[in-house]
Amino acid sequence: MAQASHHPQPTWLQESGGVAVVMVPLPAQGHLNQLLHLSRIFSSYGVPVHYVAAMTHIQQVKLRLHSWDPASSVVDKGGKHHHLLHFHGFEIPSFPSPSPDPNSISKFPSQLLPAFEAASFHLRRHVADLVRSLASGSRRVAVIHDSLMGSAVQDTPSVSNAESYVFHSVSAFSLCWFMSSKAVGWQPLLGEYPDIFLKDPPTVEGCFPAEFLKFTENQYKFRQLSSGFIHNTSRIMEGPFMELLKKERANMNQWAVGPFNPVEIQSESPTGKQRPDGAPKHKCIEWLDRHPKNTVIYVSFGTTIALSKDQIQEIALGLEGSGRRFIWVLRQADKGDIFSGEPPADRKTADSSLPLPIGFEQRIEGVGLVMREWAPQLEILGHPSVGGFMTHCGWNSCMESMSMGVPIVAWPMHSDQPGNSILLTRILKIGIMVDEWLTLVKGGLVESPSIKLAVDVLMGSEEGDKMRERAEELGKAIRRSTDNGGISRAELDSFMAHITR
Repeated sequence: MAQASHHPQPTWLQESGGVAVVMVPLPAQGHLNQLLHLSRIFSSYGVPVHYVAAMTHIQQVKLRLHSWDPASSVVDKGGKHHHLLHFHGFEIPSFPSPSPDPNSISKFPSQLLPAFEAASFHLRRHVADLVRSLASGSRRVAVIHDSLMGSAVQDTPSVSNAESYVFHSVSAFSLCWFMSSKAVGWQPLLGEYPDIFLKDPPTVEGCFPAEFLKFTENQYKFRQLSSGFIHNTSRIMEGPFMELLKKERANMNQWAVGPFNPVEIQSESPTGKQRPDGAPKHKCIEWLDRHPKNTVIYVSFGTTIALSKDQIQEIALGLEGSGRRFIWVLRQADKGDIFSGEPPADRKTADSSLPLPIGFEQRIEGVGLVMREWAPQLEILGHPSVGGFMTHCGWNSCMESMSMGVPIVAWPMHSDQPGNSILLTRILKIGIMVDEWLTLVKGGLVESPSIKLAVDVLMGSEEGDKMRERAEELGKAIRRSTDNGGISRAELDSFMAHITR
């Protein structure tokens, strides 16, 4: 079985001068997952990594992890095993965990805001205590925190041998898009790159509710305490936008070390790709094994999107009408605490609360597969049968799709998603929009003919074939960038050299 990329030979702790890394993610699945993948990469250098979150969010991210084992160890030169990834799940006061509202005009997951606020406030003391404890036995402690968890790490500068780094969980393009929409000073910078920034970028209207913008403002004021910025992207596809960010933040280091997710997950099996940890194939992977290359479209809208009953009906009719093979993950959106109430949103429990058209699953048997439990997304995208991905364009999903060379039907719904969708469809040209953002932001129903048309274009037209070819080439380039001599690997080595200096 091929080894995952981004796994260098370990630089052992005693050789790196006693450096420890602390990870502080925002408690939303796409953010938790990205920093857990980054923890895997850093620990492969022989540096101990301490992953910090509320107990319920530690349980969530570990339960949903696919493609590698967080309990695995690395072996030193003397043959001794070392467990370098440590989880610190802290008890914090209970917080409201409302259910998502599938009928809300705004698709932003406002139900998660109480969890964000509770974690950013109540983890501060725990992070400070952990950093001080690690600092007493380490030469340096590097605290890497989500850009929206600044208040939780604000005490780091008070520890003489500790420093903090901001992790941005969105694309470099989306960051440029956000900044250019509200900062006049960006216009001269954009003028220097007329060929890479859009003349008519999408509006940010409707991306965020006011209460989230207030939360963001409170967290961003702590960025001035940072020693640099880390991005889950590669200069392979976002080099010009990283250069824009470098100019805007002239005095700050920037590292583009993505993709964080494993990029080599296939086995030697002729039937396709298997789980890298050697576990039995998931039933959906066995289903994919029965279909030809590039004939299945994977449909998933992540963990924060609550679809109305009417929208679910339209998606079902659009997929059925296309006649294309598909896998559709259909689940409720996450609450702040996924283990509270019923049904529990873990990967072992099927969710039957979202109704499909009568007889739908019988009619699509053999052609389509509806999954109501947690799905191994990275393994699905890495399977040769999958030739397209209908997605909300969360950055985690975008990076996984691009690293696996899979083109996209983009259906952005909130936050950075419209920016990400523009990067994919208009700049990289590896996808098609299901509808324009100005239409989607109004919260109206996307009807089945539009869904069918987008699927048909991606999966059954010359235009779709060209997108697929570009996506496959981009995927190869991204994977090469993580190998020795690759640009992402070089940036990763640069960051590790910086914190172990």
